[in-house]
Formats: sequence, C-alpha cells, structure tokens
Amino acid sequence: MHAMLLRKTRSPLEWTEMPDPVPGPGEIRVRVSACGVCRTDLHVVDGELPDGLMPIIPGHEIVGRVTALGAGVDDISLGQRVGIPWLGRTCGVCPYCRANRENLCDHPLLTGYTRHGGFATDAIADARFAFPLGEDGDDVGLAPLLCAGLIGRRALSIAGEGERLGLYGFGAAAHIIAQVAKGQGRRIFAFTRQGDVRSQEFARSLGAEWAGASEELPPEALDAAIIFAPVGALVPLALKAVRKGGRVVCAGIHMSDIPSFPYELLWEERQVMSVANLTRQDGLDFLSLAPHAGIKTRTRIYKLQQANQALDDLRDGRLDGAAVLVP
Repeated sequence: MHAMLLRKTRSPLEWTEMPDPVPGPGEIRVRVSACGVCRTDLHVVDGELPDGLMPIIPGHEIVGRVTALGAGVDDISLGQRVGIPWLGRTCGVCPYCRANRENLCDHPLLTGYTRHGGFATDAIADARFAFPLGEDGDDVGLAPLLCAGLIGRRALSIAGEGERLGLYGFGAAAHIIAQVAKGQGRRIFAFTRQGDVRSQEFARSLGAEWAGASEELPPEALDAAIIFAPVGALVPLALKAVRKGGRVVCAGIHMSDIPSFPYELLWEERQVMSVANLTRQDGLDFLSLAPHAGIKTRTRIYKLQQANQALDDLRDGRLDGAAVLVP
C-alpha cells in the first residue's frame, strides 16, 4: 500500500510505501476510493492535538470497498462499500460507554489520530464502527459526510430547534448543515472572515438569507449559532448575536483560547456548549437521512499525492466546500 505519512508534526506529509495491512479479529481492510480532508486533520498535522500516534496516516472521512475480513466479522461482505469515521473504536466499559455516550469514551481509538487513517490506498477499521453506505451517491460526494456532515448534524441537534440559525465559518461542515437546516424550514445567517465575499456568495447560493463578516451583527437576533471555525474570539461575537435564552455551539475539536468577555453577553440564560466526537447512532441516523435530504456536497478533488496542497488550501481558506483525496 501507499500512504501520505506524517512523521512529525508541523512537517509535510511524505509519500510512503508500506506493507499491506492485515485486519485483526473484528477488523476489516478497505481499499480507499475517497477520503475527505477535515480541519481536524490540520490540527493533527499542525500539532494542535496532543498525544496522537506518531508517525500517523491522517484522514477520517473514508469511503472504500472491503477487501479483507478479520476473524469474527460476519455482518460485512467483501466488496461492500463502507464509510469509516473519526470514532474508530471505544472501550465499551467506561462510565460514558455504559451510559450510551460513547462519543465521550475515556479510551477511544480515533481514526487518523490515534490509529492510521485514510490518506492512503488502504485502511484498517473496526467492523463495528464502519457504516454501510449502500450504492447511492458517488464516493467523492459521500466522503465529507463522514465527519463534516456527522459532526455538523450533531451540532445542529445540540443547537436546538430555533428558527434563526447562525453559522460561523462557512466551509465543509457549514455548507452541508445549511442544506439540512433549510430542509427543516430554518433561516440561515452565515458569518465569514472579513472581506470573504466568495464564501458569502457561496452561503447565499445555498439559501442563506444574510451573509456577512463575523464581526457584524445579523439583522435579527439569532435563536442559536454554531461555530465551525476554530477561533475562540468568535464565542463572544456569537453570544452578542443570539437572543435571550439563545445557545452557542462550538463544533470543533480544537479552538484557540476564548478571550474574556463581559458577563452581560452570557446573562439572560444564554448558553455555550461544545460538541465532542460522534456516536455510531449519530452516523446511522444521518447517513440514512442524507440520501433523502437532497444534500449536495461541493468538493474539490486532489490526488492522494497532493495531500499537502489540499491541507494548505484548507488552512489558507482557499476552499469552498470540502477537499477530497482520491488515490
């Protein structure tokens, strides 16, 4: 197999030949057909997440076909198309797992962070944490759903049922969740970097009724806001934009420090919440919904060997939608 391997943080990925992986008990091997590039991959590469496996193959929005079955796998077939997400395995015995909150597991394996991921021609996955994808939709279009879609949907659920929804950072996750929210009859307000006219026009093309800079106030107070950009300074800005009793949801695994802000922004029962990982049920629910929700992902395809370019384009804000690597 070949992979784009990160040998040390804050350095380029290296095109590397590796032995073909062999699935262990309960595992499957997948020939990767597409792997989305997520902002979490940037956090791994840039050394912003501690205690990861090193060297590591990043990537956790994996679509592929099963090419080998480990012992004991009897509910997945050779040749079946599956998706492999960020949550690669949980311990099953910690208090969170026992309480059906496996997204908070004390001892998880996380794809592309603490176990090898999908910036490769082949990948190993725990069969219990691989999602059957069926045959509808193309591989490239499905890949971003495996994290941008799943985490976005969880963030949307935590945001509550309010009608006026603000999305801060209009990238891969926001462009998917904007479509889901519109389908639910919500009104979308999009916030981007100052002067990012391209992203604002992209948001309007997906049904946002207002789009502007993150520092601006929307024309109406928001019921809820979801922050996808990993920028702590957006938290007080979003609190200022939501109504009394409104909710601000931080959807990223990493965020720069939140600056101090006056208590009056939080007062009147406003809330700040975070989203952590996902559960398998999140995946099953969202991936069964997606084919019927009319979601169309906007993607830019890169060859696997161009993973560093894809990461640079994501880091520098040169993408509308999602980058996807294709071996």
